[in-house]
Parts: sequence; structure tokens; C-alpha cells
Amino acid sequence: MRPLPLWRHELRRAGRVALLPPPLAPALVVAVTLLNGSEGSQREVMRNLLATVEMGLPLVAGIGAASLVGRDPAVELQLALPTPYRTTLLRRLAVALGCTALVAVLIVALLVATGWWARWPEAHGPLVGQLVWLAPTLWLAALGFLAGAAFRGPAAAGGLVAVLWLVQLLFAGTVQEHRWARLLYLFATNQGTVPADWLGNRVTLVATGIALGLAGWLLLGRTERLVGGETE
Repeated sequence: MRPLPLWRHELRRAGRVALLPPPLAPALVVAVTLLNGSEGSQREVMRNLLATVEMGLPLVAGIGAASLVGRDPAVELQLALPTPYRTTLLRRLAVALGCTALVAVLIVALLVATGWWARWPEAHGPLVGQLVWLAPTLWLAALGFLAGAAFRGPAAAGGLVAVLWLVQLLFAGTVQEHRWARLLYLFATNQGTVPADWLGNRVTLVATGIALGLAGWLLLGRTERLVGGETE
């Protein structure tokens, strides 16, 4: 299959769970904020968009990544093809993350162009500030990919991602009490952390995210585990 038709095919196979939530999440945030109709609605919209790129988009990326494994009804046929099945799944993961990244970059570009990005020192500069969304998105997507490989289906894997996201959101204060926990905290920009730990937090999330993704890749190499997994 030629590259362009191949990527179009993977775009379709990634599915609505991976592709629709990234643009819908910020649109919903803006709509709900505007419906509230307060005097500072513009400020609230921009603040909520910043929160969306660090909190909302990583969640949908993680659940989208978790949905990739176990959705093929004829996985045995996939395993018989010359291209390894995990390579196919990696392409779909790239498509899903690419969609999330595109939306995140567009939101950041909007915040920078309108001057709102510079109004929040915790957002950092436009370049380093990309870690606001990149670090938690990569980490949760890698976790979802690994969970999908481990559980062989999207339901349990997506549930794990959602539960971990919720735990970090609800117990932010407890996380701040320990430096090792602060380094693995997903919402260090919007929910706060020790200022000196922010960059270390982002780098730690990226590094451990890569490790989680590699673990998922290695686990998917055990093809016998994929036969008989959950399908939609």
C-alpha cells in the first residue's frame, strides 16, 4: 500500500474515540464558559483553554491510545501480514497523537497571538511552554498504549487512564507533599507545583512516558497474547 492511502486507512481505523474528542473538548469548554456569561468571560475562556491543553487533551489522548488495541475483529489476519501488528498500532497511535498535538498547538498559538499566554507566568515561554501539553499528553497516551497491550482491550485500559487522571486531579494537595510525586504530577502548570520543580516535572513525564510506550511496544511483540482479546 502506498504511503498516502496507508495513512488514510490508519486514520479511519484509529476511530472516532481517538480523533473526535481532541477538537470537541476545547469547543465544549468554550461553549460552556460563554454560556455562563460572566463579565470576565473572555478571561475565563482563555484560562480554561490553557487548562484544557494540560488537562483535557491529555485525557482524551490517553483514552484514545487505550482504544487502539483489541478493536480489530480479524486480529489473526493482521498477525499473519508481513508488517508486524504492533507497527500498525504504532501508526494509529501516531495518527491519534498527531490530531491531539494539532489541536494543542492551535490553542497555544491562539493564546500567544492574543497576548493571553504571556499574562500567565506559569505557562512559561511559547517554546518551552509546549511542555505544558506535550508532557502529560505523551505520558497518558503511553500509559493508555501500555494498558491496552496489557489488558488486550479498550474498556479496562481506558478505565485505568481515567481513574489515574481523576486521582491526580482530586488529590493534588497530597501529591505536593512529596518531591517524587510532584515530578510525576500531570497538572503542574494549572494546579501548581514548587516552581523549581516544574521543568523537572515536565522532563520526568516525557522520559517516563517514553519508557511506558516502549514497554507497550515490547508487550505487543508477544503476539499470542493478542489472539482472543476484546473487540468492539
